[in-house]
Amino acid sequence: MASIKTNCKQAETALKHFLKYYGWPIVSGVLLAIVLLQYQQKLAENSVRPINSFSSAVEKAMPAVVNIYTQRQVTTNTYSHPINPILQRFFKSKTTPVNKIESSLGSGVIVSSDGYILTNHHVIKRADKVKVVMADGRNRVATVIGFDEPTDLAVIKVDITNASPLIFGNPNNVKIGDVVLAIGNPYGIGQTVTQGIVSATGRHGLHINTYEKYIQTDAAINSGNSGGALINSQGDLIGINSSLYSQNGGSNGIGFAIPVDIASYVLDSIVIRGRVVRGWLGVVVEEITPSLAEALALENLNGLVLTDIKVNSPAAKAGLQIGDIITHIDETPIVDGNLSMHSIAQTPPGQKISLRVLHQGAEKSFLVVIGQRPEKNIGRVNVIN
Repeated sequence: MASIKTNCKQAETALKHFLKYYGWPIVSGVLLAIVLLQYQQKLAENSVRPINSFSSAVEKAMPAVVNIYTQRQVTTNTYSHPINPILQRFFKSKTTPVNKIESSLGSGVIVSSDGYILTNHHVIKRADKVKVVMADGRNRVATVIGFDEPTDLAVIKVDITNASPLIFGNPNNVKIGDVVLAIGNPYGIGQTVTQGIVSATGRHGLHINTYEKYIQTDAAINSGNSGGALINSQGDLIGINSSLYSQNGGSNGIGFAIPVDIASYVLDSIVIRGRVVRGWLGVVVEEITPSLAEALALENLNGLVLTDIKVNSPAAKAGLQIGDIITHIDETPIVDGNLSMHSIAQTPPGQKISLRVLHQGAEKSFLVVIGQRPEKNIGRVNVIN
């Protein structure tokens, strides 16, 4: 019995001795093994999900992109009985008016929590009914608030709660080579994402619209993408997809989006005033190019040559003449003529601006009161107070 107690005592002493010198290393080893296992699990998860994935940007933006379906009733004349097309012109009095419904589709972007949506004007043009289907499957009949033909933009609104608007990115941060994603409803197959880069910025002279400052991208834009979102890799809106260059109707890697600075200006104008009001000088200009500068014997000069001045326009009233060269607007030198004309268009009518002009060979300053640009169709539908 004594020997058993002695053995137990010795075993207890040995265990204490073991724990004293080896206990903490064992505990540390166990904790290290747990950390290593967790690290390996994280590595396995990352190997499944590529590091260069843009899924987080898409998840952020997709709830704000909607599908738009429009209907329009049109009246056509048809014959009560089949007739040879060659003989149709002799039977005009026997035609019968027939009403039919034309349908079209496009996309849009939710830009406010109370249901305002930006889209292209050509998507909803002359539509009798505009239906919006959201990413979560909800659908609503939309009200057209207003449109702006010179930029091909329109604002519609749906009665909805808990809308997820898309955040506007900074247009000054959009650079050639940036990765971009286009989201829309091509050919009506459902919400689709395509990826590309910014191919060019400030594209104009395409004669698509009156005011052009497009973002060009090679992200696939097809029929039905119009009015959808062009986002950056963070999921912020940088443009409204508008058109594509194609000889066969499909995407050839040349698509155009209206940048958010223009879209934001049009949106605010329509929501606040019901229409877009633009500043107007009443001139036709041509930007100075190297060849034009050589022809005019000008050196190191940027500016806009006045090639025509409208009668009784603000420019005419201020004393400007054909052949004058505008070099500065409010002391800001003209570097890009298209951007300068955009800045004048966004100047409120009635505001005075200073123009530095090369007038009859001498530099001269003119104070011009900006007028309101005449619009053939101002696009006023509703006024939201």
